Amino acid sequence: MSVAPVPSINVSEEIRRILEAELEPVSHCEIINESFMHSVPKGSQTHFKVFVVSPKFQSVMPVQRHRLVYGLTKPFMRSSDASPGESDYFHKIHALSIVAKTPTEWEREKDTISKRSPACLGGEKRAVAENPDA
Repeated sequence: MSVAPVPSINVSEEIRRILEAELEPVSHCEIINESFMHSVPKGSQTHFKVFVVSPKFQSVMPVQRHRLVYGLTKPFMRSSDASPGESDYFHKIHALSIVAKTPTEWEREKDTISKRSPACLGGEKRAVAENPDA
C-alpha cells in the first residue's frame, strides 16, 4: 500500500466543529478516526465513529438522529459517483458509525456503550479470513 501525503484538514476536528455548532448545546462529542483499522493508506481519514450527546435529540427517533448527523457530515462523505483516487482517502468519509444520545440516555448508557469497533474484514482481510490456508 502506498504512503500518501498528510491531509490538509483534520476531518475529526471539522466533524466536531460542525456537530457542536449545529446541535448546540452538546454535552459530549467524541470523534474517533478508525481508518488505521482498514485497508487504506497510512494517514487516511475515511472511517469514523461519532459519539454525540445533545438535548436536540429529545423525542427524535434513532434513525432520524442518524439522518441528522449524516446530513451535517455530508460535505465529507464520499460520493457514489466519484471516481476513486488516492486523494479520496484523505478527504472523504467512507464509513461513519454514529451514537447519538440525549443527555439522560448518555448518563444512563455511557458505561455500557462500546467504543471499540469490530475488526475490519474488507478488501484483502476478508479473503484471508474466508480462506486462511490460501
